[in-house]
Amino acid sequence: MIPRMPQAEPGDFAKLSELIRGIRIALLTTVDAEGRFHSRPLETLDVEGGRVLWFFTDRNSPKAEELRHDTRVSLGYANPATHVYVAVSGTASLIHDPDRARRLWTVEQRAYYPDGPEDARLAILRVQIERAEYWIAPGRASYLIAAARAALTGNAAAVIGENRRVDPT
Repeated sequence: MIPRMPQAEPGDFAKLSELIRGIRIALLTTVDAEGRFHSRPLETLDVEGGRVLWFFTDRNSPKAEELRHDTRVSLGYANPATHVYVAVSGTASLIHDPDRARRLWTVEQRAYYPDGPEDARLAILRVQIERAEYWIAPGRASYLIAAARAALTGNAAAVIGENRRVDPT
């Protein structure tokens, strides 16, 4: 029997936001015109209430073209050093909002958009989170203890650490 995952609690959205902000770089996966997955790294610029993610992208990029045909996306965040992992699925939209672009802007973005927040190529990628899940693993010692317990009892370990599914809808 597969154990049921605990229901999301209000604090889980704050936790989800904190974990994403701590990792920042996601692998964004879209679906291309042939129905194949296409992943690439993207910097998360903001997390709004654990429910919306904000990114910059080039409005003429392959990802923008893919999103015009299929708005479903998946994002994966991983920090092996701290044993934190986050998976997100949702719906993406490309928007033009100069005010929000100015609020999200950092000097590093100038490398991609030399004309700043008003750059003609700049689009804002908004991802509405439909489902998210995170894992916080305690570290190697906990796995060794669980392995020893499993060897002694013959029972496989359940989740080691913290695992929570967060469904904002």
